Amino acid sequence: MQIFTKMAATTSTAASSLLATKKNLSSLSLASANKLPAFSPLLTSSRRQRFIVLSASLNSKPTVLVAEKLGEAGINLLKDFANVDCSYNLSPDELCTKISLCDAIIVRSGTKVSREVFESSGGRLKVVGRAGVGIDNVDLAAATEHGCLVVNAPTANTVAAAEHGIALMAAMARNVAQADASVKAGKWQRNKYVGVSLVGKTLAVMGFGKVGSEVARRAKGLGMHVIAHDPYAPADRARAIGVELVSFDEAIATADFISLHMPLTPATAKILNDETFAKMKKGVRIVNVARGGVIDEDALVRALDAGIVAQAALDVFTVEPPPQDSKLVQHERVTVTPHLGASTKEAQEGVAIEIAEAVVGALKGELASTSVNAPMVPAEVLTELKPFVELAEKLGRLAVQLVSGGSGVKDVKVTYASARAPDDLDTRVLRAMITKGLIEPISSVFVNLVNADFSAKQRGLRISEERILGDGSPESPLHFIQVQIANVESKFASAISENGEIKVEGRVKDGIPHLTKVGSFEVDVSLEGSIILCRQVDQPGMIGKVGSVLGAENVNVSFMSVGRIAPRKQAVMAIGVDEQPSKETLKKIGDIPAVEEFVFLKL
Repeated sequence: MQIFTKMAATTSTAASSLLATKKNLSSLSLASANKLPAFSPLLTSSRRQRFIVLSASLNSKPTVLVAEKLGEAGINLLKDFANVDCSYNLSPDELCTKISLCDAIIVRSGTKVSREVFESSGGRLKVVGRAGVGIDNVDLAAATEHGCLVVNAPTANTVAAAEHGIALMAAMARNVAQADASVKAGKWQRNKYVGVSLVGKTLAVMGFGKVGSEVARRAKGLGMHVIAHDPYAPADRARAIGVELVSFDEAIATADFISLHMPLTPATAKILNDETFAKMKKGVRIVNVARGGVIDEDALVRALDAGIVAQAALDVFTVEPPPQDSKLVQHERVTVTPHLGASTKEAQEGVAIEIAEAVVGALKGELASTSVNAPMVPAEVLTELKPFVELAEKLGRLAVQLVSGGSGVKDVKVTYASARAPDDLDTRVLRAMITKGLIEPISSVFVNLVNADFSAKQRGLRISEERILGDGSPESPLHFIQVQIANVESKFASAISENGEIKVEGRVKDGIPHLTKVGSFEVDVSLEGSIILCRQVDQPGMIGKVGSVLGAENVNVSFMSVGRIAPRKQAVMAIGVDEQPSKETLKKIGDIPAVEEFVFLKL
């Protein structure tokens, strides 16, 4: 067997980018005669990828609309290159009217760049710049469909956010806000506001990215013992700071203080809830300068009232501003600020410069590492690779969900089996989608062909690619794709292959991605909906027993496949389901005597 091997840091595509072709591949073509976008990023054969700017007026200055207040340094940088229109507090209708005259727009969090905005631009809008990290207010799918690049400014406010987290933690521990209000009300209640010391306490940093790392450094300086949870945090970086990486459950169970620095994703939404609060040490104190939605606010009120949580300090909320009658905001043991994490003069100036540089660079046709949606690629390439692109992403998502423990994902090997010559298949898009599947479920980063190497490097994630000469016809680009994650523990032991790595493998059948191997077990299940994997004793009636449990709970089974090592030994059952089973349903499956282990994987 001929093997071709190369190493590559990860590359990946944004959640909404390439798969938008399901509805209309032709919309991604650069040669639409009727409506040619003014800005059409694409892949080129050049080793130095660049965005190609197609404009009828190359000599005229572009126009940048600054829709929310931006630091003077950023405005001046923009004025050196473009015509700048500073128009604040625009209504949605006013924004849609003005946008057709603009090549770029810069917003903060208050302006929504909706599909209607992109449609109203008439193809002229080339770049959306978000002065900050989160891009919840930008319709990424619409941006990609309209050939518009979206960039953000993720680094300039790191120190400011970390400092605010430390400030809130100290103010909460010493009841600063409550004592201040009391004295100003004419009271002198020294005994009521006795605080707690930070020195010697255990701080759990949940999310060990840029801000979390800076919080950890400062907390160590205060004499705190710092632990952290982050599936992608490099162990060497944690050790250098003197931080121990632990599992999620260990972090929340042992911490005296918990500081949240995780993004808001489907996986982290309301991750602090009644169930997780019940696992915490009584009297824990919680700080949140990340995203409001990671906490179930009603559950936090219950935990405060029950004494599980002694105090909370919050800079962010699920709805901002929160209702005036919010029980959480009005709670006596809660300290609140109005989303001030990035609100320092230095951070505001840094964000202004960072986003201005990113927007100007994009308008010049340069690539930016802070872009958050993918460049467009020729439709003919996606036409051939489309089913494999979907397979690649889902294999990445499956593999990372099988990882357990606090060691983090570092080394991933991707194997492509193809009958084509080594130089006849560009795997960048496939590698990109695998990275997307690995990173995006627990990250706020939108990984794409532009920022994937940067995103992977920041997380210490290394991907090696191997090409093997597979069976089949050269007319089909790939026979199968295999993803292996090394040096990690698995929450489903059967996913560990003979070489000790988590291994999943899949192929495309009749245009549909299929999972065909888990660990050493051969299976065959369509990658639609979600999957339940069960390892059980190979005996008659097991399919019926599991199917009956799911049927009784009205969970529809789309596919079911059983792979086994030998008759009457062990087998792995892969079950495709249309709905997510309840915890009770999954428990019933686990209670079946012959079932030795199981896991639910959401696609």
